[in-house]
Parts: sequence; C-alpha cells; structure tokens
Amino acid sequence: MSLSGQSIPVMPMTMVAADPALVSDSLYAPWRDRRTALSIADSVIGDAFAGRAPEVKWVLPPELRKVARRSPGIVDDPDLMGQAVLRSPKLHVIPDPLRSSLRNLSAVTGGGRTVMVPAVIGFGRQADGRIRADLTLVLADVRNGHVIWRSVPTGTGATPREALDSALAVALPVDVGGP
Repeated sequence: MSLSGQSIPVMPMTMVAADPALVSDSLYAPWRDRRTALSIADSVIGDAFAGRAPEVKWVLPPELRKVARRSPGIVDDPDLMGQAVLRSPKLHVIPDPLRSSLRNLSAVTGGGRTVMVPAVIGFGRQADGRIRADLTLVLADVRNGHVIWRSVPTGTGATPREALDSALAVALPVDVGGP
C-alpha cells in the first residue's frame, strides 16, 4: 500500500513506560514528567515522519489538537481517545469508540482511510548500559476498522531521545544508495 501523496493524521503519543530502574537515572530526568515525555515523543516522532517520509502529508499532533478545538462535538480530543490500546499485538480490529473517533478525525483533517498511531514507547536499560526504546507503531484503516500494519522497532542510545531516534530510523529507513 503506497502512502505517497496521502494526508495521514499522526496521533499524539499517550503512553510512555519505563523500567523502574531507569526512571531513577539522571539521563531519564526529562522524561519523568508525563506531559513533558509525551510532548518530547510527539516532537521527535513528528520530525522523523516529516523528515524521513516527506512524500506523505503527515498531519501531526499540534494540528490535530487545533482541528479538535475547532470542531467540538464532531472530533474528540486526540489526547484522550485511548489509542494506546492499539499497543496490543493481538488486536487486529480497532474497537469502538476509538474507531469512530479516528474516522471522524481523519474526515475533518482531509485524510483518507488511514491513521498512524504511535501506540507506546517503552524504555529500558541494556546490559551494556545503553538505553533501549521499543516503539509500537500502528497504521489503522478507519473505514473498515482493521490494523493494516504494525511494527515494533527497537533502538538504542546513550539517552532516551537517542534511543527513540534510533528506533524511528529502523521504522523509517532512508535509502540514499543508488541502483
């Protein structure tokens, strides 16, 4: 399925989890506050999608929030739709009311059938001391309610931000080589 030329909403991150041993580490300090962690994640993910897949018109979380504020009663708050439920690998059909909410949001943003959902980021510490990020990404078809694609790329880095960047590079590789 080609996404080129399509307008695809990218839902805001609503779940960041970390190994308790990592939470007390000073490297994790910026991520301890939930709002700050979600904001950092949205920014990093949005930058990666826009920079690594520019052929798609990604409608990022700040724009989704504006659309929701301008469309009360039609579009639910994208931060409160419960999209983190899509982190479950056994979930192949989007449950309502999430499906209806995603469909309304997609319609109002000029999107087509699909919505990208960063469902969860999990952080932990590797044996070598580096930080590991596991990012669950789901591409959902809002018309028929099916999960089209699911990926759980893993990345490592010296900081949570570097680990998330590394996971996104796995999910969105850039081929700059020639034929």
